[in-house]
Amino acid sequence: MYAVIKTGGKQYRVVAGEKLKIEQIPADVGAEITLDQILMLGEGEAVKIGAPLLVGAAVKATVLAHGRHDKIRIFKMRRRKHYQKHQGHRQNYTEIRIDAITASNAA
Repeated sequence: MYAVIKTGGKQYRVVAGEKLKIEQIPADVGAEITLDQILMLGEGEAVKIGAPLLVGAAVKATVLAHGRHDKIRIFKMRRRKHYQKHQGHRQNYTEIRIDAITASNAA
């Protein structure tokens, strides 16, 4: 069984046992969280699509770690104008492990 969840303004296709990095959420390491914004559930040929969300479906996950992605470097320049700007950015993330996908009366 797989699910398409929405968190942090992004959509992820998840299956049980999978580890993924999502936008940072306020939860302690080791805490169990419930992701309830489920857009789609699928199991073999049976697919349930929400409009926009599925009611009663949930994904249980465990927070494994918090961290920061690699630095991306931003360089802006205007030629012949003596303008150069250097900037860097590191985005925070939360690493989670998907434990279970439940679909109780998801329509």
